[in-house]
Amino acid sequence: MSVSEKKRKKAFLLLMINMFVVMMGIGLVIPILPYYVESFGAGSIELGMLIALFAFMQFLLAPFWGKLSDKIGRKPLIAIGMFGFAAAEFIFAFATQMWMLYLSRMIAGTFGAAVIPTAMAYVADTTTEERRSKGMGLLGMAMALGIVFGPGIGGWLAEISLATPFLFAGIAASIAGLFSILFLPESHPAEKRKTEDTGLKTNQFQDMWQALRSPAGFLIALVFALSFGLANFQTVFGMYALERFSYNPAEVGTIVMIVGLVGAVAQGGLIGSLSKRFGDERVALGSLLLSGAGFILMGLAFNYATLILTTCLFFLGNSLLRPSVNAMISKLAGSKQGLIMGVNNSFVSLGNVAGALIAGNFFAWNMFLPFGLGAFVMFSAFAATLLWLGSRQENTEVINHEAKSH
Repeated sequence: MSVSEKKRKKAFLLLMINMFVVMMGIGLVIPILPYYVESFGAGSIELGMLIALFAFMQFLLAPFWGKLSDKIGRKPLIAIGMFGFAAAEFIFAFATQMWMLYLSRMIAGTFGAAVIPTAMAYVADTTTEERRSKGMGLLGMAMALGIVFGPGIGGWLAEISLATPFLFAGIAASIAGLFSILFLPESHPAEKRKTEDTGLKTNQFQDMWQALRSPAGFLIALVFALSFGLANFQTVFGMYALERFSYNPAEVGTIVMIVGLVGAVAQGGLIGSLSKRFGDERVALGSLLLSGAGFILMGLAFNYATLILTTCLFFLGNSLLRPSVNAMISKLAGSKQGLIMGVNNSFVSLGNVAGALIAGNFFAWNMFLPFGLGAFVMFSAFAATLLWLGSRQENTEVINHEAKSH
């Protein structure tokens, strides 16, 4: 193994640790958050607002962080993001009123938006197109593992106090930020950075509109749909399990850990071979169908075993979908990896905002409504993707025919 290959693997490992810590900080609240907000006299609507507020800050700031990483490099943005996320966890730990929880989620969303798109751009900097799906899958695996172990860690540490899990996450994020400063090599050196104005002052919505009109435009819209569906699940699953089956936080945490393991295996072990064999496009189509079916079947679950099985089915589809779409986007992004990944993450966040708010309100009306809506979105996205792929193939054939005729 060459020295450069060893450095690349060490850098990937550190990136995966950072993503794990961020997602662990998010995941550890899943089994306890319904009870946590209840202690403040809140319910599903407020829970949806907390999740949406985190995502809204990511929506506002992800493109800015992405473009800034194109200008000053990936390493500083990753370190800043980790330290900011740590501060948010400490605020959550010492919260005594709901406004403090909202403030914590705003700060976490702000700095989480610096880590995720920058890490994706880092992968794009250091991989070939052929290996990019695998690289995105490794990041996805680390995120899934954070979701896996986060609920378990949160449930266990909550035995000490409700604040302890957040203190632990804040300390872990601080250490990861320090390690990033000390050991993470820069993937985007000065000679590759743009010397011209990177458009840091451009309007957020202008960037989004330009991205939608780019070759990756449809895929970015697809990212919104898949994030909308996942936010439906993440927002209401804990309360669904509590209200329909009367499960406690430990039982909910066990389910989330199991489905997270399925996601980690899918993204770490399956996505590379599936993409190589079938292509990112077919993997994305199959994943959309699987996610939609999972939503329907979750609503039909009647005991602990069937709830685990149907939830795993949904999470398998969603776990395969995200890295496939991200890899397809990165191949169309050209030299603007940081910008496109930042805008991409904004649409992830916008989908999370809409999904969380709608799911929280729908759940207050009827606990099954969020799952039906999620299924509708996934199946609609499948049909739209089929049409888009068909249109691209026709355009390619026309171009090839014209090239041959000349």
